Amino acid sequence: MYAITGYHEATTLSEVFAITAEKPDARLVAGGTDVLVKARELKKGYVDCDLIGITRIPELQEIYLDEEETVVIGAMNTFTTIEHHPIIQQYVPLLGEAVALVGGPQTRNVGTIGGNVCNGATSADSAPTLFAYNALLEIHTATGVKNVPIADFYKGAGWVDLAPGEILVKIKIRRQDYQGYVGHYTKFAQRQALDIANLSCATLVKESSGVMEDLRICFGVAAPTPIRMTKAEEFAKGLPITDDNLKAIGKKCLEDAKTRDSWRASKEYRDHLVKLLPGRNIVEALKASAHQKEAN
Repeated sequence: MYAITGYHEATTLSEVFAITAEKPDARLVAGGTDVLVKARELKKGYVDCDLIGITRIPELQEIYLDEEETVVIGAMNTFTTIEHHPIIQQYVPLLGEAVALVGGPQTRNVGTIGGNVCNGATSADSAPTLFAYNALLEIHTATGVKNVPIADFYKGAGWVDLAPGEILVKIKIRRQDYQGYVGHYTKFAQRQALDIANLSCATLVKESSGVMEDLRICFGVAAPTPIRMTKAEEFAKGLPITDDNLKAIGKKCLEDAKTRDSWRASKEYRDHLVKLLPGRNIVEALKASAHQKEAN
């Protein structure tokens, strides 16, 4: 059952702002994999509301490298598009790796990265990777544009810093945040596909001669929002890549993680994964990078 009172198809951002000015409670809909589920379940904010379709707005569907070599991703791009796009594969492959694990093919073909971010779920597969890349979110209003670091955008479980009349248009990853880094993403769930993460971990490492110059670790489902392991990241800088150091980095992550018990997994199990996954991801990232260099 739905309680949708109207549907409007926008072809420009100006049309979106004009409609929301008249109907401030209207909800934007793209792939509909979240919005329509909430509307069917009559969730608060999705009852007796209008929907605004945004799938025909061109600037929401672009992926390009700008003049400063920032990777720019339109919020309307589907997971399938992002996974296979040559710019993503060349510059920010960890993002393509992560979104390839979202749901099943049907969901990936219609679900969008902008919807995944704006849903605010700590289990969203795109989020830990975007946190690790220090992504900037370009948000438009009827009167201007602002760029918000993704870490500031997430305020709590299912709660993001997006007011009525605002729309996420672009996700941007700057050159200094991807150049020289290799990464790996791990999603732990009860099933290998079509499931929500019990815990997820995105890791980016920059190394030289076996020493970690920089490390970024972000967990999903280790806190109400995706969370960076800042203490472990600082601890790792300058350390040789050894088994003992990788284990020490994992233990250090427990100082930032805020895991809890749920029906999907216990706190004890999640803490075990928090200690284990960063080191494993670092090894996998460097191994894949070495294989790629050999192939070239």
